[in-house]
Amino acid sequence: MAKPALLFDLDGTMLNSDSIHMAVFADMMGSRGLNVTEDFYMQHVHGRLNVDFFAEFLPNEPDPQGLSDAKEAEFRARLPRPYPAMPGVAEVIAHAVDNDWPRAVVTNAMRLNAEAMLEAVGQRHAFEVMVIGEECPRGKPAPDPYLEAMRQLGVSPADCIAFEDSPSGTRAAAASGAFTVGIRSALSDRELRENGAHITIQDFNDPALREVFQRFDREANT
Repeated sequence: MAKPALLFDLDGTMLNSDSIHMAVFADMMGSRGLNVTEDFYMQHVHGRLNVDFFAEFLPNEPDPQGLSDAKEAEFRARLPRPYPAMPGVAEVIAHAVDNDWPRAVVTNAMRLNAEAMLEAVGQRHAFEVMVIGEECPRGKPAPDPYLEAMRQLGVSPADCIAFEDSPSGTRAAAASGAFTVGIRSALSDRELRENGAHITIQDFNDPALREVFQRFDREANT
């Protein structure tokens, strides 16, 4: 077994930015007569491609991609720089860099947002591979973005650990064959496991994650 490859979602995984996204959606949709509550956001928006959401809930709008671009521009305008990273993620990434573990960001966020978020948490330097869902044939929950990251890194699913927080992302990672770690930033252990997570952690300081790394290390040396 090779060194583990670490595949990171962004929103809710490397940083907890859902509150900013929800506020932008609430403002946009409120002006169109739709009340975006936290429950609505988690059920219908969280982890999905924007264009899919707008096509479903604003079917008479002629340009869902334009709405998506406007929404994400507003998100970037509201995103503070710097922004706090998920606890422990910087240390995990530093360990991966020091040990030359392959790593990638795999996100349904648009590329400008992904760049902005990585820079906000001070981790842009650590990733050469960044796979964007809307640039793949299918975004999450399809496994395509994860499979593309594996292709670019030259790794097999059995060597990959994926970190996800949303139902769609967790399903995508699990379907790709990666060992899927659910981050309990928004969903419970039960909800993440129901969508395919093999284990769940509170954040990247969770002792359960060290056990996963130790298991991969043992298997790599047998």
